[in-house]
Amino acid sequence: MMPPRTETLVLEKSLPGERLDTFLRRKFPAASRGAIQRLIEQGHIKVNGQQTKSTHSPRAGEIVEVEWPEARPADAQPEHIPLEIIYEDDALLVLNKPAGLVVHPAAGNEEHTLVNALLHHCAGQLSGIGGVARPGIVHRLDKETSGCLVVAKNDETHVALSAQFALRTVAKVYLAILCGVLPRDTGDIHAAIARHPTHRKRMAVRDADEGRAAHTSYRVLERLREATLVEAHLHTGRTHQIRVHFQHLGFPVAGDLTYGQRQTRRLAELTRYEAPRVLLHAQQLAFIHPRSGKRLQCEAAWPEDFQDALQFLRSS
Repeated sequence: MMPPRTETLVLEKSLPGERLDTFLRRKFPAASRGAIQRLIEQGHIKVNGQQTKSTHSPRAGEIVEVEWPEARPADAQPEHIPLEIIYEDDALLVLNKPAGLVVHPAAGNEEHTLVNALLHHCAGQLSGIGGVARPGIVHRLDKETSGCLVVAKNDETHVALSAQFALRTVAKVYLAILCGVLPRDTGDIHAAIARHPTHRKRMAVRDADEGRAAHTSYRVLERLREATLVEAHLHTGRTHQIRVHFQHLGFPVAGDLTYGQRQTRRLAELTRYEAPRVLLHAQQLAFIHPRSGKRLQCEAAWPEDFQDALQFLRSS
């Protein structure tokens, strides 16, 4: 764990349309906006030596001091939960997350999460970005999504990996079984994504001025009975991006009761196959190792339920 440290920024230009917390979120992508807001409120972030507010608009010439406090112990407790490790060294690990495993503890889900498992597995080797000792969860997978997930063991690695994700240099390849027979062999989906206007737990394709740019490319690997196996490449990392984009095309991911309930039911009626979960698998993840400088490419084996789905939907 890295000791407390202070970083100083000198504003080169005024940013009248931006808040201090969002400006610092861009500068330090490894820290969440909520963590930055807490540091501002607690006086760990000052402007010209004075305590300020998250809503402050940065001005040219201002000196911003960011003190990263010593990480306090995490609230989550270590649990011995088996993990399928694809790659591991003293800086990071890549694992094949099983479907059904929640990444972060939350209200009603304080135990049996990936963080609980990592606190046990990485005992004494935890990232402290944002002031809480925890495994460095650099990116996330939905509860029902399986596959490659990289975890940083220290702050240096966490910051370096977060920067790669922010710069979109991490290669992310997913497999998905879609409802319906996709007509085109390949395609690119360019459609902005934002929070759904009425269903706040869902995302939706919106106009470019209302959402954040999102890009998914795909190629068909196999056409099945009333379904399609595709390989999808994420060029951006929006929440639920693959699920929302294929719903937008009219071919939602099988088993997705949030974005494709009607089509999933129709698939079951036509084939008698009932998807046990969202059939989405993060098959490959590739990035530059922060210490070696070499490209590390990891691949997660297909889960059993994914293979069962393919076998069922291939049969005549």
